[in-house]
Amino acid sequence: MTHPTPIRRSRRPRLLDAFCCQGGAAKGYADARFDVTGIDLNPQPRYPFTFIQGDAVAFIRAHGADFDFIHASPPCQHDSDCQRIQNRTHPDLITPTRAALESTGRPWVMENVKGARHKLHEPVMLCGTMFGLQTYRHRYFETGGGFPLTPPQHPVHTAPQAKMGRPVPDGWYGQFVGNFSGVDLARRVMGVPWMNRDGIRECIPPAYSEWIGAQLPASLTPTLGVAA
Repeated sequence: MTHPTPIRRSRRPRLLDAFCCQGGAAKGYADARFDVTGIDLNPQPRYPFTFIQGDAVAFIRAHGADFDFIHASPPCQHDSDCQRIQNRTHPDLITPTRAALESTGRPWVMENVKGARHKLHEPVMLCGTMFGLQTYRHRYFETGGGFPLTPPQHPVHTAPQAKMGRPVPDGWYGQFVGNFSGVDLARRVMGVPWMNRDGIRECIPPAYSEWIGAQLPASLTPTLGVAA
């Protein structure tokens, strides 16, 4: 008896970018050769890939299993420093997002800010210095669906960081959150030239998600499968 030789599918893996905003994570995954679709509750005319407007949690539950990998960045305002300073209230979507992600049976990552770290399960922290960026911008990533993630070495912070909302002196690192100063500088530093201030202050640098995407092939094998 002969057996068919397995042939791996040549298509790019499909990635759902939930709570996509203007597409910082999406750009990195596209650079890592994913076919990216974004979903967000609000219109995102600057999003550079396929975009769907709608409720991200509901979409994950209904269609998440149709994708090979899911990245979710539920709104961070509930746990961000600048929103607490302004005494604003926002919904906490981490728990319902996790439940939706787990229901898909797909590998996933959920990202948020330092203030939400205690709500994430064994998160991995990524910093701009790990990727040669002139910003610290710590973000935390919980993974699931059988996808492990080990961070790169975290270099010592040596450059001073400008205070929130202040201009960035030469040789300093900017925070680029809230009503920050220096949109053009932030675009260059973070690698997001298509974004405006609103997108920049909420995004992760594409370098983070490109690195995550490079860790994914082994985890995606069961999802992509083989063709006889």
